[in-house]
Parts: sequence; C-alpha cells; structure tokens
Amino acid sequence: MGSTVEPLTESFPPPRPVARIPRWGPVALGAFVVLVILSNVATAVWARWIDTNPEGLLLLSSRNRYLALVLAAGVPVWAYALIATARIAAAFAVCHLIGRAYHAKALNWFTRYLGVTPEALDGYQRGFEKAQWGIIPFFVGSNIVAVISGVNRTAPVKLAVMLAIGIAARLTLFWWLARRFEAPLVEFLGWLQRYQWWAVGLSILAVVLVNSMNLRRGSQR
Repeated sequence: MGSTVEPLTESFPPPRPVARIPRWGPVALGAFVVLVILSNVATAVWARWIDTNPEGLLLLSSRNRYLALVLAAGVPVWAYALIATARIAAAFAVCHLIGRAYHAKALNWFTRYLGVTPEALDGYQRGFEKAQWGIIPFFVGSNIVAVISGVNRTAPVKLAVMLAIGIAARLTLFWWLARRFEAPLVEFLGWLQRYQWWAVGLSILAVVLVNSMNLRRGSQR
C-alpha cells in the first residue's frame, strides 16, 4: 500500500524529435517559385522569342524543345552550352535543396500541385534506390528527381559529378539532333513566324489551363 506509482510517461520511449526546417529552406522555396514563374513565361512567349530573343528564352527555360529550337534559330554553341548548363544546374540545385529541407512534404507538393502522379513518384523512387547513378544523369532536367535526390541526401560531390555527366550528355544530344534535323526545324521556325501571334495566344491559354488544373487537383486532395 505504501509503494509509489511510477509515472506512466517514464515507461515509454521519448518522442522522436521533429525535423526542423533549415533557415535556407524558405529561400530555396522562393527560388523555386521564381523558376516556375520563369518557365510559365517561357511557355507563353516562346513562339515570339525563339526568333527575337532565343538566348533569353533559354535562360527562362531549358526544356528539351527549346534546346533544339534555339540552335536552329542560330544561337552560338558556346552561348547554348553556357546558358543551358547554368539553367539546368540551377533548377536541379534548387529542387535538391527543397528535398533536403522539406522531405516528404516536398514530394507531396509535387503530387498535389505540379502534376506529378503518385504512380510516377513511386517509379522514380524505386529507380532512385536501385540505380542512382543512372537515374540522375538521365533525368537531369526532372524537378521531381532532383527533389528525391535531396530527400535521400545525395552527397554534394557525387551529385555534382552526376549532374555534369547528365548535362553534358543532354546538351550534346540536342546539338546533334539540331544538326541532324536542321532543315525541318528551320522550316518550322519559318512557319511559326507567320502564325506567331496565334501560337502565343494558344501558349498563354495552355499556361492558364494547366496551372488551373493543377491547383484544382491539389485543392481536392
């Protein structure tokens, strides 16, 4: 009767500490928002800028179609390599830092608001676990792969080597494609200049529709 009762809380393991978001996390998130805005601007103006300001278009976005078209538009190879390398590396680094800072929350943002399906996310994650050295170079332009590399805390030196390999391979491939299909690409650019305002209007409409669908899909989850 005289024995004391030990507090129940002492018999349980202490709660796991909640991971704190580093101070640079919001900065990386803000940089990502800027990059998304720039990519949307590129989608809206590419039909006009591909002829009047191809270097600026490449700086806004280094998507595959722009990599081929700016070369057909006459961008010097050195400018193509310099601008595209900087743009691709910057996007990958920003998304990698977001993955390091926000972990699973960052992956959830991509599936809710940026059009990445859960099935695609699972596929990327399985591939990353099995063959990181193949996934990162091959998908060097993929934001979600960059986030996954951050969640998995890929070592910076290792990441830099894989990025260098992937970017060099991608730019070389599109340089070759631009030379191999130069005639049809130049013909397409000529057609585009005749109907550029129609193309601009459709591009702006596509930006609005895609972003509206992504936001609506995210609000329903």
